[in-house]
Amino acid sequence: MPKIVKTLLKWAFTLLLVVVSFYFALKDIKLDKLWESIATANYVWVIASIPIIVLSHYIRALRWRTILKPLTKSESTTNLFSAVMVGYFFNSIYPRLGEFVRPYVYAKRENVSKSSVFATIVVERVIDVFTLGFLFAVAFIIARDKVANMLPGVDPQKIIFFSLLVLVVLIFSFYPPFVKLLLRLLVKPVSEKFHDRLVDIFFKFRAGFSVIKDKRSYFRLVIESLLIWLCYALPMYIMFFCFPFSQSIDVSLGDALFLVIVSGIGVTIAPTPSGIGVMHSLIKYAMMGLYGIPEEMALAYATINHATSLFVQLTVGGAFLIRERITKIPTDLSIESSNI
Repeated sequence: MPKIVKTLLKWAFTLLLVVVSFYFALKDIKLDKLWESIATANYVWVIASIPIIVLSHYIRALRWRTILKPLTKSESTTNLFSAVMVGYFFNSIYPRLGEFVRPYVYAKRENVSKSSVFATIVVERVIDVFTLGFLFAVAFIIARDKVANMLPGVDPQKIIFFSLLVLVVLIFSFYPPFVKLLLRLLVKPVSEKFHDRLVDIFFKFRAGFSVIKDKRSYFRLVIESLLIWLCYALPMYIMFFCFPFSQSIDVSLGDALFLVIVSGIGVTIAPTPSGIGVMHSLIKYAMMGLYGIPEEMALAYATINHATSLFVQLTVGGAFLIRERITKIPTDLSIESSNI
């Protein structure tokens, strides 16, 4: 298939995801009430959340330095943070694009191998998926009653069983015979081509961890990964107080973490630029299920959260984009991305 056709199909699919997501987000919404909820929100809490959002990206840069340690002796956190923010800037234009621009930016700045730096992005993906899976299982076990309320007819015991199954799968994920057996039983009967694709991806992900030679780095990676997700949840918790429902409902940091997990899984499965549409729809339904608040207020909460995150990505990322003097998107990495 010609490259231009593939590109057009990717953009068309992304646009379709955005349109469908916004359809579900805006379904049955009264726009005047939505605007009223957005206009009357207390934006002091939004301003308070911005430094924490920036901090989450900075900790991501620190974790990247831990992964990169065997490849480069550079201690410049500024260059790492710059590359991370430029990556987020491009992610707001097209999903996943920033993951390929980021290693290009850093490799150019530090004069190291682009392919080696790109391998660390593969490691990051694996760590994020594992952390998200772990938090998903723990959160769903702890908050099984809330999940059951959101999904009428679902037995809390089934939630526990499914969550424990996720933990078992995570534990054995680096044991190749187990993964091969799982894919052969669950995926191959449905699609042999997709099965072969997943097997190939698994071994690339597993090989990516060979970048980390020092096993002592694993503990630090765990701490840094958990801190990243904590800093994702804190702004969402703080922004509960933008709305009057926080005065009558007992909101918690655990609820915010639950929203982060739900939106994180959704954006991973159905990526759109900066999670637009998907994040709005999922958080709206999760908020309605958690608190039973009006859907206009739930969507207003999702909209303000997303807009604040996007503001940080575009302003801070744009400033570092000027610093890096990027005049064109690295097409060689874009081509390489299709093989990952």
